[in-house]
Amino acid sequence: SPHVASRMGVSEVESNLVHSLAHSIATTSKHLSLSPSFQRCTLASWIREHIRKKECFFYETGDREGVCKCGYPKIHHVDEAIKPEDFVGESWNRHRHICEVPTDAYGDISFDGVGQKTGKYVRVSTDTRPEVLYQLLTEHWNLTPPNLLISVTGGAKNFYLKAHLKNMFHRGLIKVAHTTGAWIITGGTHTGVMKHVGQAVRDHALSSSSMRGQIVAIGVATWGTLHNRHALVQPEGFSTHYSMDIQGQGHLTCLDDNHTHFLLVDDGTHGRYGVEIELRSRLEKLISQQPLGTKGDTSDVTIPVVCVVLDGGPGTLNTIFNAMLNGTPCVILEGSGRIADVIAQVAGLPMTRVTIALIHQLMKRFFGHEYETFSAHKIIEWTKKVLSLFSKMQRLLGCSLCPDRSVFFHTLQSSDLEEAMLSALIGDKPEFVRLLLENGVSLRHFLKENTLCELYNQLPNCFLLRKLAKRLQSDRWGRGQVSSRQGTTISMTHVSDEVRHLDLFLWAVLQNNKEMAEIAWEQCRDCMSAALAASKILKKMAQEGSDADEAEEMKKLANLYETRVFSECYSCDEERAQKLLVRASPSWGRTTCLRLALEADDKSFVAQSGVQAVLTQIWCGELGVDNPVWRVLICMLFFPLIYTGFVAFRWVQLHPLVGLYGSPQVKFYWNIVAYFAFLFLFAVVLMIDFQATPSAGELLLYIWLISLVCEEVRQVRHCWMYINDLWNILDVLSILIFIVGLACRLKTELFYAGKVILCVDFVVFCLRLMAIFTISRTLGPKIIIVRRMMMDMFFFMFLLSIWVVAYGVAKQGILIHNENRLDWIVRGAVYEPYLIIFGNVPTNVDNAGFDLDSCSMNGTDPLKPKCPVLNENHKPAFPEWLTIIMLCVYLLFANILLLNLLIAIFNFTFQEVQDNTDRIWKFQRYELIKEYHSRPAAPPPFIILSHLYLFLKHVVLRRPPAKYKEFSKCSMLLFCLA
Repeated sequence: SPHVASRMGVSEVESNLVHSLAHSIATTSKHLSLSPSFQRCTLASWIREHIRKKECFFYETGDREGVCKCGYPKIHHVDEAIKPEDFVGESWNRHRHICEVPTDAYGDISFDGVGQKTGKYVRVSTDTRPEVLYQLLTEHWNLTPPNLLISVTGGAKNFYLKAHLKNMFHRGLIKVAHTTGAWIITGGTHTGVMKHVGQAVRDHALSSSSMRGQIVAIGVATWGTLHNRHALVQPEGFSTHYSMDIQGQGHLTCLDDNHTHFLLVDDGTHGRYGVEIELRSRLEKLISQQPLGTKGDTSDVTIPVVCVVLDGGPGTLNTIFNAMLNGTPCVILEGSGRIADVIAQVAGLPMTRVTIALIHQLMKRFFGHEYETFSAHKIIEWTKKVLSLFSKMQRLLGCSLCPDRSVFFHTLQSSDLEEAMLSALIGDKPEFVRLLLENGVSLRHFLKENTLCELYNQLPNCFLLRKLAKRLQSDRWGRGQVSSRQGTTISMTHVSDEVRHLDLFLWAVLQNNKEMAEIAWEQCRDCMSAALAASKILKKMAQEGSDADEAEEMKKLANLYETRVFSECYSCDEERAQKLLVRASPSWGRTTCLRLALEADDKSFVAQSGVQAVLTQIWCGELGVDNPVWRVLICMLFFPLIYTGFVAFRWVQLHPLVGLYGSPQVKFYWNIVAYFAFLFLFAVVLMIDFQATPSAGELLLYIWLISLVCEEVRQVRHCWMYINDLWNILDVLSILIFIVGLACRLKTELFYAGKVILCVDFVVFCLRLMAIFTISRTLGPKIIIVRRMMMDMFFFMFLLSIWVVAYGVAKQGILIHNENRLDWIVRGAVYEPYLIIFGNVPTNVDNAGFDLDSCSMNGTDPLKPKCPVLNENHKPAFPEWLTIIMLCVYLLFANILLLNLLIAIFNFTFQEVQDNTDRIWKFQRYELIKEYHSRPAAPPPFIILSHLYLFLKHVVLRRPPAKYKEFSKCSMLLFCLA
């Protein structure tokens, strides 16, 4: 009406303005983390614009005094409705005198009871478009679109359900909803079938360690029939507490406290049931038309819908009939009562036997006294609908009649199932294990103390069990008793229930049982972390195992776990998959997937595009990943450019300067500049300014070194794997050599020796400079090649030294008689044979270059070698033919054979790394990114100021660092393997 329109105009304009402003801010700062108050404001503005309620604007007394024909009392009407100028002379009409206004009831709802029973609710008009409700559910309430929609319908009044049927319904409903990511839609009140659904959700939340939010139970209820609905009126969308007053509800109903979301449908009337049916039907139809999968999926597959029926009256039959007409399959629970039992009784009969008389008989049997109110015309109508149902149904099941082997398991006792489970595990029957898990066996209850001990006693008597027994024997963690078959037992009685679901997976992995590990892995909550941990365990077992074939199988299984899960997660949802990489896993010692991948040396995992995208974001910090390097370098020197948009940030920055200099990328560039400056200062001191009394430049060098020492101490304190990094070992070595050189340099008598040591240390510091090239896609893998070749050469030198020493000692013994000077012995037996390999062929073995003046007869001249044994002519007396033959043989094997073997080894190493260049580079850059992510922003020597701040904070003020001290039994297993 005009009056209502004028009354709504101002509020709608204000709502549009607020919503436009909120939408504009949210769009421009898409990646900005919004505060809860801002999010609530945004949601409130959206709801005021799109969601309406219905309200009576014409008060007319009905059957009861003081109560309008709409069902609400007079005090619940606005003044304009009591004295309506626009409706003078009219009679009350629901379609004309009930109008829509912005809703005044929405927000978060909490209930009393065990656990955190919270949810979200909104009061909506019956004319609300289902598209708006679906947008509310998915975009504003952040529900993931379902893979299945389960619409539960049936009796609205409380009815008795036998215990075994109740358990079957609860277990089946929750299993389907939990495993498929389904939405459950019911009437939402604490009565009838809705109450049973709520109890199923509650039982799952109490018995499972998983989060309750994983089960989405949406209640679509009638606003006008709710008891205590005044508590839900929250015009600003704040949280509210709802009290379930079952005793005082009268003819009204209360919301069920185990549902997670509520759509409260309002048609403007009070006490009228069934108002929500039409809107619920339209919403379910819309959901069934949505594409199955992620947003943007263009496949023709839509979200499937199934209708589950318990009990129910004639109205439920209409619901079933309409569902079947729409192609929605229905599941009828036989034994739940009334119409469900009627349909179940005739489901298996031929259509010729389904007669009006039979329906009469079944109606009288299952409806009891209610049957007396049914007219013959209605029963005939219902019979026709039942017949029509059978012609359209492909399959209509009563649960107790379902010809499925799962029925057998429902009849077994829990102890029987667990005994069968143990036998299947020990007997390596993976398919039977899977079947038992699907039909009621709970790992949480199955893996009790003695059960786990018996499983571990089945492990082969191998090195791993002995190491595990030895490690756990001296540790306070454990559960049960695990025998190593050598008399050693392990106490394992205090492990938290949080890691029990991992026990079977670890047991299967330790057995290298691929099929069993696959089944157990599916039961893990944190699948990605479990897969990476399994990869580490298997690689360590393969490394220390003695059976080559078994080790190869372990490596294959490790590679399988290394590359699984994440690629699928990343293809479905990039943002959430990236968050999984840095999420601390409570089941694995609060570590992250990235850390597990590093410890397991999972290069293929780290090389995946999604992991690299996360590393690139960490590397750039708050800077945009598309910024050219030259722009970043210019901004480092001329920081005011960041305020001009010269470089882009990933989100709106309140402190751009902090965002720039806090980026690991910028820290890295500053540290490169600082390290070159350090080497330049070091070189100047060594070559130009090395005085007896340290100069200002030398003192600055010492201060610089102190800052480097402090940084290394900080890294050791925060990283238990510090010593496993070659570059860290090189850092420690360079610092120790510098300290030794400095100690010698400060003593007058060792002044020159100290300088020599510092010169050698300069070489070590220069070698450390190679680490900066690991960030380069081109030079990074070359550093790996050099490192691998150095390892190859290190082991090759053992083989080469045999020939060098063999020839050198024989040559020295033949040429020189009783040389007693150690330096000349080493020179003749080791140094000269070593130089021969590089082409320095000697002339003294064949007497061709002998000069008496070039040697000392008795070895008294320290600058000359001792002369060989001489004959009467003062010529060498050694047999020339023998020394020449020895030289030829030595050159053949050492110079030709062994050196070419080394070159072949180098070629193999080069080709092996070159073929995996990209994968190796992507893996090794993680350590560099991690190091500079944790570094203070200032480069040396200014970094010492940051170290001073950390010292004052943690030592003087005694503020403990954020450190996790909780390690599970699973993490201990990783440490044991390491």
